[in-house]
Amino acid sequence: MSKFIYDVSRYLAWFGGLVLTLLAVMSVISIAGRTLSFAGLGPVPGDFELVEAGTALAVFCFLPLCHLKRSHADVGMFWHSYPALMQRILIVAADALMLLVWLLLVWRMGLMTYEYRANGEVSFILQMPVWWGYAASLLPAVFGCLVYAWRLLESLHLVSPQAGFKTAEGEH
Repeated sequence: MSKFIYDVSRYLAWFGGLVLTLLAVMSVISIAGRTLSFAGLGPVPGDFELVEAGTALAVFCFLPLCHLKRSHADVGMFWHSYPALMQRILIVAADALMLLVWLLLVWRMGLMTYEYRANGEVSFILQMPVWWGYAASLLPAVFGCLVYAWRLLESLHLVSPQAGFKTAEGEH
């Protein structure tokens, strides 16, 4: 199971990078089109709508691997002065809290996907159903819940992290 979680997290992160790269290329083309409007060119229609949905998708693709690598931003100014037991308790509490936050987030995203689909709301320029963006982001977010649960199990020493990844005590 560990190999599956770590491998899918890597693939999702690569996919998120591809999405961001495509969004960047589209933005450059759109900006160039605006700049060259005198020559009959123009912006990419709906570029803001695509960037909005694509960026959300990319973020949800990056976060599972970020959490597995313990790469979230943190403030470690006093961390090393805490006793080992307190550090362990704080790590487990933080992982449990992150799992709860993600479960809440996925629940709300699922409800919003359903509601946007039911009411038929579409984006302004592309007339793209709004629920598509939510549904696309919901898939990596659901996988993120599995990752956050797995990381909590690692913090509790119930499963082992993959080699090369940080544990609560440091590099594994």
